[in-house]
Amino acid sequence: MEAAGGVRSADPASEELRAEAPGDRNCPSAEEAALEVSWVQGFTNTNFGFIDNQTVCYPCGNYILFLDIETKKTAVLQCQTGQVGAFAANGNSQVLAFSDRKLNPIIYIYTFPELSQLTELKGNAQLDYTLLAFSFTGPYLASYSSIPEFALSVWNWQENILLCSESQPGVTVTSLSFNPMNWQQLCFVNESSVTIWHIERNNDEHHLKRHPVKLPDGQGSVSPHTDLFFPVSHSEDPYHGPDLPVSAIAGLVGDEAETFVPRNYIKPSVHPTAHCWSATSEIYMSCKEGYVLAIDAETHSVSVLQQKPPPEFMRKISDVVSYVRREVQKKKGGIPKDLKKPDLFAMAFCKEGLYAAGSEGILFFYHIKGLQYEMKICTDVLQPISSLIFSPDYTVLLLVTDQGTVYTYKPAHSGEAVKLLDASSSCFLAADFLTPGNKYCVSVTISGEVQVWLLEDGTCFSKLNLDTEATAMACCPSSNSVAVGTKRGQIYFLDVTEVEAPRVVHRIFLSKFPVLSLHYDQSGQFLIARATEGHIFILDARPSKLFQVLGYVVMADEVLDLSVVSDFKNDLVEVVILLNVAEVQRARLEIFCLSSALTTDNDKYVNEQGMLNANAIKKEQYDLDYPLSSAVRLKDNIVYGYCTCAPFICKYHLSEENMLEDPSVFLSEKRTPSNQFGSGFLCLSPNSRWLASAAKDGVLFIYHTFTMDILARKHCHSYQGGGIRSMVFSLDGKFILVTGENDGALVCLKWKKIKKIEVKEAAFHWQSLLAILNNSTSNENVVLKSMAEWQFDPESTLESLPEETFKEAPLKSSNVEVTEEDGYVTSLYSASTNDMTWIGQKIKKVIREETQRFANQKEELQMGIKKLRKTIQKMMHENEQVPDIEKLDQQEFNLDIEEQERVQAEAEQEVARVRKEIEMENLANCYLQDVIKHECWDAMCVKGRAVKCFHMACEVKNYPLKERSEEELATLEKVLRLKKIEIADPKVQKKNLEIESETVLPKEEGEKTEDVMADGSASYCLTGSLSSQYGGDTSTLYHQWDLHSREQKVNQIVLLKDIIYKVKTAFNKEFDVVARQKEQEIARVKERNLRIQEILAQLDLQMEVWEPALTDDEIPERALTVQDSEIKVEKYLSQQEREKAEMLAKLEMERRHAAMDNERLRALNDMMGGVLEVKKEDILKMDIPPPPFISKPEHVWNDEEKKIFREHEKKVKELNEEKEKYRRALENELKKLEASIQETTKNFDVNVCKLSERKVKLEMVIYQEELKIVNLVYALLLNEELDTREAGLHNFLMKKEKEKVKTARTIQTTKNKIEAYIGTCENAIAEEKNLECGFTKQFAAVPANLLDELFQLYKHRPKTPMTKMLLDAANPYGECSGSAEDYKDALTLLMKAMDELDSPEHMPNGLDPSVWERFCLARRNKMESEELVKWKALTLAEMQAFLQRRMDDNEKIKSEIEDIFQELTWLQEEKMKLQLNLTVQFLLKQGQVELESTEIPDYTDAILINKSIIEELNCSIMAQGEKKIASMVECKEFSKGIFQLEWEHKKMRMQVEDLEQKARDIVTLPISKDRQLFLTVLNYDSRIAHHISAMEQTLGIMDKLHKKNVKNRQKRIKELEKCISLKEQENYELSLELKEMLVSVSERRHIFEAADTQHVSEKIAKQRYREILKQKHLRGLVKEQEEHFEILQAEVERLRSRTFPVL
Repeated sequence: MEAAGGVRSADPASEELRAEAPGDRNCPSAEEAALEVSWVQGFTNTNFGFIDNQTVCYPCGNYILFLDIETKKTAVLQCQTGQVGAFAANGNSQVLAFSDRKLNPIIYIYTFPELSQLTELKGNAQLDYTLLAFSFTGPYLASYSSIPEFALSVWNWQENILLCSESQPGVTVTSLSFNPMNWQQLCFVNESSVTIWHIERNNDEHHLKRHPVKLPDGQGSVSPHTDLFFPVSHSEDPYHGPDLPVSAIAGLVGDEAETFVPRNYIKPSVHPTAHCWSATSEIYMSCKEGYVLAIDAETHSVSVLQQKPPPEFMRKISDVVSYVRREVQKKKGGIPKDLKKPDLFAMAFCKEGLYAAGSEGILFFYHIKGLQYEMKICTDVLQPISSLIFSPDYTVLLLVTDQGTVYTYKPAHSGEAVKLLDASSSCFLAADFLTPGNKYCVSVTISGEVQVWLLEDGTCFSKLNLDTEATAMACCPSSNSVAVGTKRGQIYFLDVTEVEAPRVVHRIFLSKFPVLSLHYDQSGQFLIARATEGHIFILDARPSKLFQVLGYVVMADEVLDLSVVSDFKNDLVEVVILLNVAEVQRARLEIFCLSSALTTDNDKYVNEQGMLNANAIKKEQYDLDYPLSSAVRLKDNIVYGYCTCAPFICKYHLSEENMLEDPSVFLSEKRTPSNQFGSGFLCLSPNSRWLASAAKDGVLFIYHTFTMDILARKHCHSYQGGGIRSMVFSLDGKFILVTGENDGALVCLKWKKIKKIEVKEAAFHWQSLLAILNNSTSNENVVLKSMAEWQFDPESTLESLPEETFKEAPLKSSNVEVTEEDGYVTSLYSASTNDMTWIGQKIKKVIREETQRFANQKEELQMGIKKLRKTIQKMMHENEQVPDIEKLDQQEFNLDIEEQERVQAEAEQEVARVRKEIEMENLANCYLQDVIKHECWDAMCVKGRAVKCFHMACEVKNYPLKERSEEELATLEKVLRLKKIEIADPKVQKKNLEIESETVLPKEEGEKTEDVMADGSASYCLTGSLSSQYGGDTSTLYHQWDLHSREQKVNQIVLLKDIIYKVKTAFNKEFDVVARQKEQEIARVKERNLRIQEILAQLDLQMEVWEPALTDDEIPERALTVQDSEIKVEKYLSQQEREKAEMLAKLEMERRHAAMDNERLRALNDMMGGVLEVKKEDILKMDIPPPPFISKPEHVWNDEEKKIFREHEKKVKELNEEKEKYRRALENELKKLEASIQETTKNFDVNVCKLSERKVKLEMVIYQEELKIVNLVYALLLNEELDTREAGLHNFLMKKEKEKVKTARTIQTTKNKIEAYIGTCENAIAEEKNLECGFTKQFAAVPANLLDELFQLYKHRPKTPMTKMLLDAANPYGECSGSAEDYKDALTLLMKAMDELDSPEHMPNGLDPSVWERFCLARRNKMESEELVKWKALTLAEMQAFLQRRMDDNEKIKSEIEDIFQELTWLQEEKMKLQLNLTVQFLLKQGQVELESTEIPDYTDAILINKSIIEELNCSIMAQGEKKIASMVECKEFSKGIFQLEWEHKKMRMQVEDLEQKARDIVTLPISKDRQLFLTVLNYDSRIAHHISAMEQTLGIMDKLHKKNVKNRQKRIKELEKCISLKEQENYELSLELKEMLVSVSERRHIFEAADTQHVSEKIAKQRYREILKQKHLRGLVKEQEEHFEILQAEVERLRSRTFPVL
């Protein structure tokens, strides 16, 4: 497997590069020169480019990597000032440009392959450059800076000149490119717009001109551009006024008016994703919406390309391929996409057509013809493609994917894409050296991709993807195994004994906590894993022990760092842990020791749950005086720590001498400045001689551990990339691996300048360590090789398990719950052992052992609990049977008092929370109520209410009115005062008139009185409303023909509002009268209802009494008071309120008892029914008691008793008569009361109806006045819009005038430059002619024959030289236009071509060599002069073209200024029209004007005339009409008699005709057989019945026959259905065969296309074509002969018939 982006410095150019790096021209210091970059690994898909035909370059972190696509050799270029920012490469010129990301960044230009710096471009950018782009030809570079400038700049990088620059505030760009055919055009693309910039040149001046492109909308439709500031036409409405731009309507003035676009005009456009230039200066652009656009760079027009419909057979094949691809994507779990509209993110143009690719991972080829294209699939890489780049010779196409893979594709061969790089797109997480540490290293990315590299040159041997997010990685010193920690809390162990094929051999699931770091001791005996929540796990690092987990420790505080120190003499491993103590600003160290006995006798050192005993590991604790972020320990109790509060490194000696007064705090012995910023960490070399310090600034420092002198310093990463993530020393100390935080770079450093003693010490330590580890390493590697490969089981991954399986079990067995019914232990882990964490397994084992140990006690407890449950249930059942006063609450039976109290506390807290929420909600509602009440009720001087009828559905509402403010009253008073002054002014002027017209006065007065009468009759009509009849004073109003100025219209609005207010006030007074009347009527009805209720009670009738009442609309203030009946919930009472209510209820009960004990009232009720005398009203209640002997039989009575009984009956009869008489009187009174109530309420309803009618008329009057106000407001608004438009035009005019002045100045300057330049051109031409004329003089001594030959050679010119780029046949931009800058290049090429002509071989015979040398020099001077003239002519043409464009711009500005002046004039006219053309409102009677349609007629030609003229004309018309009617009536009566006589005559004629017809019918009446039977047969009905029965029998037989036929047809239908089903099955099988045949046909077609059978196929096709033509010719001959034969046969028949007519 090839290197994934790896680079190394393998050539001398890289050595030169290190001597001089961008941003650091001075010689590097000794510390900086001590380390050098060996190689760099990394990949970023942000920017790629060809630097020549064979080399690809791309930035990665602080480096630019170069990769040869043929040999795979690599090189590196480092940016010493930090991370590489923007980047661009030019393969034609073999130069590259990149910017750094420091403050005031610089653009560096380098050449390839020398990698030498050409120049530095220093612009005005303050923070960063986002994009760089080279021109296809010429020394031009475009750059775009980010915030705050957002400036587009164009440079001449050869001469280090900034040509031009233009700022676009707030615009972020996504891509930038030059037009290959014309470097003076730039395509500028961002996420939602496209801009084409034109670079206009005037000799040494350059200008950028912006031309935005109108993109189609989201549906792909291109709408024409509409200028909202200057509409196309000014349509004018006589009522609504002129049509103004939306900016004027919005009231905008200035730049906002020119750029304002309403929301409804804005349509979301397409979103560009990629673009490329064509050979015709067109831009092909892809969009997110799936469209492909073609943009013309000259006209800036956009066209949407449409796919050409393929042939039928190709459509079928395409459907089959799409179906297969969708099925494959469904199986992979992806979303099927339509290939007809792919999402394109990359484009590249060539001679054959357009290549494009996107998220589908397919490389498409577009053959574009016109506005249609044909699409073909070239290759599929199954990964989203982000960019496509052609090599300079257009033979190789580079495909860069999002996932870190790069492919090469050769369009000429049309094969599959070849993988060039197979890197990871995620950042490197960590790297480490593989034992023995001098040959291989291993890295891992955040995405879980493990790679094995060769240390010598960075070649990637293999890679393995774990498909999980990694968090840590370490290599084992005692074996070729690698441990990788994950975010899920797992550790993967990899076998790397074979570097070409690493494999996973084991996995351990420690806990749910992510693994933060992994550390091996130097002996390779232990693996220490640091996890979150302070968990530290100890594992056996040897494969022979199957990486057994030995135990774990839990720290009380947050763990910041961990380091391991091996003591080989005592066979101990010390673990140093740095803790973050939150209480104090100090660091704490905890150190514990691990002995080898921990692996042999593990049970002595751990408890049942796997936790290490504190006594066994000898834990020590040290508090340090400074907060640290990292700490390492040497073997002599010396600790180095990286301080977080200040940039220095602290040195501690862990002895009692260095303690502070506080016995637990250690004082730092030495503080060394770190010269770094940001948080950092420390790393110790294996021999403990070197201390490395790395921080967020990306600079690596290496100190000597004894003296703390700086040995080396390297800026290998940058602060912009997040600094350094990790670093590690090799065992032999020769190499250092450094990974960046976010820049995706892995850097391998090696020593360049170091003392020999340091090298010897490192090598000695490495050799001694290898001697110790050799035996164990070989043995462990054998075991590691023999281990089976661990299989990934996707179903057992943590994502597929339920969330409960990830909940960590508690660390104490006391938290285990025991169920009451079953008696088993509820485990928190339901998954299998393999998916359970190691801690979970330990806890499960402890729980199982405890369950087995206490099984008997558990059963006893369960039995006791069951008995206790039964007892409690029995008590609860008994509690339900007792009375309520003796019942206990349910909670009294809860035996768990603590749980009960806890639940009660939680309930109280919840109640308090809910109560607080309710109180806050009530408070908010109260505030809202107060606001609404203040605005809608309190602020009203007249509250809104209604009056309803008693018996009708009629309702009248008053007008709610607010109190007029003092400002409104002051304005009204001011207007009224002004109006009085205006009225009094004409009167005063009349008094000052002369007395010349005294004789004419009587006549004028008569005319005035007539005019006043006429005006009085027409006042309502001209005033436009009837408000004067309803309480409004219209005398103060302005006349409708006098409202010309703005002040008059404003005053008129104030007066109209006052009239409306007075009209409403007058109506409210009438409304109040009616409302009071209703209250009085309701009071009277209630009085009468009292008497009606008394009568009903006396009559003992159950009737409903009508009780009228005022509704909520009539008493609106009732809604502001909440009645107790409206509250549906129980009122909450506090303790004090409950006690008070109970006391009041008790007093009320005592009062009632005291009232019931009154003896006098009881006696009165018992004896006389509670009254002292009997009233007349009580007669109906009176009853005569019967005599006591009534119970005896009647025959037993004596005479006295019978007499008494007769008297009793008489009294009863009299009493009944009295009762009946009194009942009739009460009924009559009841009817009168009801009639009276009905009459009064109906009368009130009539008044309400009248009030309602008046309200309707009043609404009409108010609407009339409001219509006047609306018209006046609209006129004011229109006037304001005209003023706004005028101000906007004046502002635009000022800008155009300034632009015109600037353009005129530019034109004048350009003319002066052209005049001056013409002189230089003429001088150059004259000099060139002088050289030609002086040739004969210069060579006058040469013989004539040789002179003629020399003159011919003097005129001879070599063939026009072409650059290598233009000679490439595959280059689509071969004939690109040159520029004036090409003069030097063309002259250099011409001089190189002249070297051949200057050779002595072309020298004429007999010519002196010295003369030949002078001749060659003269010819070169002549050619230089000619080229100079050409260059000056080209420059002059450019200057003249620039002048012409400026003149065109000047003419355009002039025309725009003229248009502005015309519109300003039109605006003035419209404003005058608005002041003179008034809107007048007339009041016309209903029916006086009738409209045939709903449209308002055009009254533009209408005039106003006097009413009397119309009335006189109407009178004359009526008189003539009456005469005409009288004559018409007379004619009508006479014609009526004529019509009547004609009708009678016609009637008699028709009667005669009817009689004659009847006579004829009687004579000609025919007698049929049926009529004869009817006349002759005696029993005609029986005969008819017999005939009917015979017909019914026949019908029955036919019915049976029909049913039989139906059954036969049904059987036939079933047989046909079976046949149909069989045919359908056969059709289905045939369709399947058809699909297979289609696939086979497509495969054969591909095979046919792949095979080189084109010549054979063409030959066969031609042969078949000739056979078809021959067959067609023969068919034509046969057809002609048949026609001829038919003609001859017809002729024979004709002749035979003529010869033998008898036959």
